[in-house]
Amino acid sequence: MHLERIINLLLVIVLSPLIFGIINRTKAIFAGRTGQPLLQSYYDLWKLFNKGAVYSQTTSWVFRLGPIVGLAVVFATATLVPLGRLPAVIAFDGDIILFAYLFGLMRFFTVISALDTGSAFEGMGASREVMFSALAEPAFLIGLAAISAQRHSLSLTGMFTGADTAFGAYILPVQLLVSFSIFIVFLAENSRIPVDDPNTHLELTMIHEVMVLDNSGPDFGFITYSSALKMWLLGAVLVGVLVPSNGNVWIDMSLSVVSIFVLAVLVGIVESSMARLKLLRVPQLLLIANALSILALILVLR
Repeated sequence: MHLERIINLLLVIVLSPLIFGIINRTKAIFAGRTGQPLLQSYYDLWKLFNKGAVYSQTTSWVFRLGPIVGLAVVFATATLVPLGRLPAVIAFDGDIILFAYLFGLMRFFTVISALDTGSAFEGMGASREVMFSALAEPAFLIGLAAISAQRHSLSLTGMFTGADTAFGAYILPVQLLVSFSIFIVFLAENSRIPVDDPNTHLELTMIHEVMVLDNSGPDFGFITYSSALKMWLLGAVLVGVLVPSNGNVWIDMSLSVVSIFVLAVLVGIVESSMARLKLLRVPQLLLIANALSILALILVLR
């Protein structure tokens, strides 16, 4: 059991940057280009970690602390998330609340780090991040509450690795509703199209990227790696909700890893087939996610 928990954590640490490579390669294929190597994210991280950092004289220790705390918090979050039937390193009743609050803490330090620069653009991005997260977090928590009630567990490990996760125990409408809701939250939390465009350089339309404009070198490497870890963990939750277990630990693990990579391909398809929404449309999209989660919870509790 201890070996399975360690393997789960190692997979998160090692494979998470590959998600960016899969998304970029998918977008390149749709655009008719060769695209970046699949391992480009690893090269970029190595290059960033070997550079020096530049700090503005207007910033304080808060700005320097933000990326470090963000990475530490997302590492802590990784210990709570199972993968297939591989249990999490730490599991207890109510860890779904801690899971959500740790991501909130990560966002808090990213926001105050951006505000510490004194930049109007970064303050604008921080404001948008907080506003959209206030709509995304309820959808995520209500969706997890529906799955928790369905599977009679207050722990992520219990919800996704228990005996009642087999296909025969699924209430398909609930799974689909929660999956659509979490997928919308997944795109919003990871700053992907249609909520945000990670490749844009127009400050007036940026959300996450504008908050980290002043970060460089290892600090930006920490932020990039934290983003990869966050995408993997939210993807693992989505896969845990949607993909049933077949009872074998290693087959389930392999299926979950493949499913996360398929999710990355789906993100690439979404970004290749539609444009970013207007800012005023994003809250409407997140309200749809809330409505789907609430409907799923009603179906479970009726």
